[in-house]
Amino acid sequence: MYKIIVIALILISANSMAFSNTVSGSGADAAGVKKWISRHFAKGKLPPFSFVYGGINSDTFIRSWGYHSEKLKSSEVNSEETLYTYTNPLTGLVVKCFVTSFSDYPAVEWVLKFSNTSEKNTPIIEKTNVIDYSFGSDTKGNFILHHAKGSNAERSDFQPIDEILEIGKPVYMTPVGGRSSDNTAFPFFNLEMPGNQGVMVAVGWTGKWCANLVQSDQKSVALKSGMEKLRLTLLPREEIRTPKICLLFWKGEDRMTGHNQFRQFVLVHHTRQINGKHTELPFSTFLAREGPPPCNEHTCSTESFSVAMINRHKQFGIVPEVFWLDAGWYACNGSWPNVGNWSPNTENFPNGLKPVTDAAHQVGAKFLLWFEPERVTSGTLFANQNTDWLLNLKGNGNSLFNLGNPQARIWLTDYISGFLKKEGIDCYRQDFNFDPMPYWEANDKPDRIGISEIRHIEGLYAFWDTLLARFPNLLIDNCASGGRRIDLETISRSSPLWRTDYQYGEPDGAQCHTYGLNFYLPLHGTGNFTISPYHFRSDISASMVINWDINSREHSQPELQKYISLFKQLRPYYYGDYYPLTFTDQMTSDNVWLAYQQNRPENGDGIIMAFRRKNCANESVTVKLRGIDPKINYELTDEDTQRKTVVSGEKLINGYELKQKNKPGSVLIWYKKGR
Repeated sequence: MYKIIVIALILISANSMAFSNTVSGSGADAAGVKKWISRHFAKGKLPPFSFVYGGINSDTFIRSWGYHSEKLKSSEVNSEETLYTYTNPLTGLVVKCFVTSFSDYPAVEWVLKFSNTSEKNTPIIEKTNVIDYSFGSDTKGNFILHHAKGSNAERSDFQPIDEILEIGKPVYMTPVGGRSSDNTAFPFFNLEMPGNQGVMVAVGWTGKWCANLVQSDQKSVALKSGMEKLRLTLLPREEIRTPKICLLFWKGEDRMTGHNQFRQFVLVHHTRQINGKHTELPFSTFLAREGPPPCNEHTCSTESFSVAMINRHKQFGIVPEVFWLDAGWYACNGSWPNVGNWSPNTENFPNGLKPVTDAAHQVGAKFLLWFEPERVTSGTLFANQNTDWLLNLKGNGNSLFNLGNPQARIWLTDYISGFLKKEGIDCYRQDFNFDPMPYWEANDKPDRIGISEIRHIEGLYAFWDTLLARFPNLLIDNCASGGRRIDLETISRSSPLWRTDYQYGEPDGAQCHTYGLNFYLPLHGTGNFTISPYHFRSDISASMVINWDINSREHSQPELQKYISLFKQLRPYYYGDYYPLTFTDQMTSDNVWLAYQQNRPENGDGIIMAFRRKNCANESVTVKLRGIDPKINYELTDEDTQRKTVVSGEKLINGYELKQKNKPGSVLIWYKKGR
């Protein structure tokens, strides 16, 4: 009966189906985006999302469903939220679209929720495209997709990819394994269109999202994005959410206009706020180094050693902002991957961690502690707590703690909350070192494909949101074998202080990772293991964690103090605008220069960071700066020689030569507007 009614509606509305979903020349301002929202989410209009319901595409029936719009109270400054509701009176399915617009950025984002308001199972819901939309230009030309690799513990992690689209040839992106930025895709990209315009796109889903782009004709590109695997019936009174989609429209001389607008948008609207300000990522130091075998990671760390190291840093005048204790502090039987006992190893920490956190606080620092609560090995507390709280996979010794189980999530939230409070933890580091997708798939029934993934991810967000509500000053560090869980939803709650597990301390790889991630995100960090200008500058971004042997006589106290001071001077620039100064196609090679610029237009200053790698034959490279006023002079200071020069803005824009005789060698230049 339902299909007969739908077919009738198709016939009735046949004339109206000649509908173009193409946007042409979207105004890249907040007012223009609000008009875009009004047009596309209005009654009787085809919304920019789609799904298949009972075997029929929503484009054929959604405009005939019940429609309601409601302004919601937004808790965020400079934002407005509207709920658009589409209701099927026959089956009781309600599609809720929560749309957020912004008065300070030309951006819009939305998330869908599907609700079954009836007492019967719904027909199958599948092929849910949270965005199903065509972007267009008034003029012909190339459509270029700027995107990136995810993280795979390689030098090429986050490597930029620039693809000129071809008519009819799709570009499909999805991560592997169920972690949102794992290896094959990164959930942030920029669609550059003819006419000096484009749209930044971000996906908020900490699972297996997908995006498909196809150039339809010479003037338009279609984008579809959502969960890759979803095909399910909703049970009576059941509700699910989907990925979040964010669009930021831009107009400018080139695509970096969009990247830099998006970076600032992230700082304002998708960064953890503490006391009304976005989080400033910390300068941290590991509390332990690997000892002799059988020590691994930090399994041999002790209370006395940790407290002594904290006091040693104080003695030398090199106190970091955060002391960092990584894996192995818990009862793990000498091997840190034995996870699931989240209480201190009483042999090494007989008084718990409170004496260590107290010592950190007494010297004016905070304390970070590593956890991996979603991975559970057999025989541990979490494994024995309640077997119904675990998802298992035959032949695998690890279990997945099921955050999709409300009882399990609430228990975990209370357990971790109590631990953080009792032990005085300031920064909660959550790691995730295995692929969840096989567990989700193994626990789904044929007519419920995707439900385990949805519930787990909903639970993850609820878990983190509750921690942040209970601890208003808490910083969450998001790690998943490095940076394999970076997406719009995670960066809104956390930051990746350790963005990759690529060879610890390899400087050229760190340069590549900063270069690639900075296109999209201002906040990320990595470790520094070697004390030298080349290594330290290679590892600098908005955050850094050091692993120095401070008891070595190779480096003086003033030298170490100078490095820490340098980081704090440089950090503010990484919150500004970013410009790559060298090409991306050979960036992982050992025989090139790599250079980038951080610019603060509001201050009229910035930095140039450049690296001549070990096999690079050229002693110089010419770079063209951006964000510079060609009509004024700039004062440049070379960090190594402290030599100051005055250079016209016009020359900096047209080409400025950087020189370095050493290979490998680095160049750091500060610039500011001249008087």
